[in-house]
Amino acid sequence: MSSSRTSPPASPRTSPGPSPRISPGPFPLRTRLATLVTGAAAAAALLVAAPLSHAADTPLRDLGAAKGKVVGTAVTGSKLTGVYGDIAGAQFSSLTPGNAMKWGSVEPTQGVFNWAEADQIVAFAQAHDQQVRGHTLVWHSQNPNWLTNGSWTSAQLGALLQNHIDTEVGRYKGRIAAWDVVNEPFDEDGTYRPTLWYNGLGADYIATALTRARAADPAAKLYVNDYNVEGVNAKSTALYNLVKSLKERGVPIDGVGLQAHLIVGQVPSTFQQNIQRFADLGVDVAITELDIRMNLPSDSAKLAQQKADYKAVTAACAAVTRCVNLTVWGFTDSDSWVESTFPGQGAATPYDANYAPKPAYYGISEALGGTTTPTPTGKCTAAYSVGSQWNTGFTGNVTISCSGASLSSWKVTWSYGAGQQITQSWNAVCTQSGAAVSCANASYNGTVPDGGSVSFGFNANWSGSNPAPTVTLG
Repeated sequence: MSSSRTSPPASPRTSPGPSPRISPGPFPLRTRLATLVTGAAAAAALLVAAPLSHAADTPLRDLGAAKGKVVGTAVTGSKLTGVYGDIAGAQFSSLTPGNAMKWGSVEPTQGVFNWAEADQIVAFAQAHDQQVRGHTLVWHSQNPNWLTNGSWTSAQLGALLQNHIDTEVGRYKGRIAAWDVVNEPFDEDGTYRPTLWYNGLGADYIATALTRARAADPAAKLYVNDYNVEGVNAKSTALYNLVKSLKERGVPIDGVGLQAHLIVGQVPSTFQQNIQRFADLGVDVAITELDIRMNLPSDSAKLAQQKADYKAVTAACAAVTRCVNLTVWGFTDSDSWVESTFPGQGAATPYDANYAPKPAYYGISEALGGTTTPTPTGKCTAAYSVGSQWNTGFTGNVTISCSGASLSSWKVTWSYGAGQQITQSWNAVCTQSGAAVSCANASYNGTVPDGGSVSFGFNANWSGSNPAPTVTLG
């Protein structure tokens, strides 16, 4: 079944409220190396390790293009620099302003407009050969206080609505591929949501908004967008009947947006069937705000299920010709609305907060026919240091640390190069044969969790010199 999602919060969110191109080339592989501070006489050595996970061999935008799909993401304009900007530009062929085009953002005071972030996102998209999906013109949430708290006659409200659409769509005429014209018009039971617009103008506010948007930019595709309409249910059937009626009346509508704010393990079994029935009405379908949240903390089992879910959603879209766009609602967990909206849930996007692709990313890639060159997903390191030293002896220490990986037991080895000889050890069982030293965990400290470390120490004799050896963790 679909996710049970509460109505979106009034506060801004980086999640809902959602041409020919030059390939950007392969996504640059970014490695992350752990740094261990070991002291003046230290030598660090690694063993299990290597770069963290990297993107698929072909960017998602190119994989999508090969199947006739636009692959997009919602973005925050102020973050479109550095690694965030690199990923947004390289991996996606469409951008949706997460908040920047909502009424409360562009006209916080009546007649006073702020287009800065929206313009920034449009300019970034143009520079990276990307489409822009406008989001959103008519919604019950994230409206400016002057609009929400005003006392309007139906005539006044209708004029405000039409002027807003004329102004915003007109500003970006020719630069927006598609608009989510009306957002979330239905309640869960399929009745119209009682909003400022429905209460003041009746159900035909939807037809009015679509007609006005078509006049303002005849080239832009016009959508009605909603959540919990991914599978066949009362709400999606109400949306289906609305679209059918609009088409019969000659009202301009080009597509429906299925938001797809889902929960791990709950992708509707009728997802593809539902996409197909809308396509059979003669409209396009877009997955507009995909994220798949889980109960925190995440673990390997949840991440594996999330990958399967992302793959299933992508495959359902790929299977229907008129499913034209798959947009994730923020590509990184650091730019997701989920954790602030659903306490105890999160990790909903394809990239983690450090911009490393998660299994979910590969689920999308694989469903679009992509491949990935395998790399280790994490590393553990061993660092050797000398804590104190005197004329015939010294105290040494070795710390085993893990990042993106974990250990249930460990063993380190090294060879001394100047005749050093261990005399005593603690927190490990150490043996030495000639120059070769081998130390294994004590029974109580074999576990090294992801992000954790353990240490052991020893005393040893030396004479003449005490060079630090190279340590091997294995």
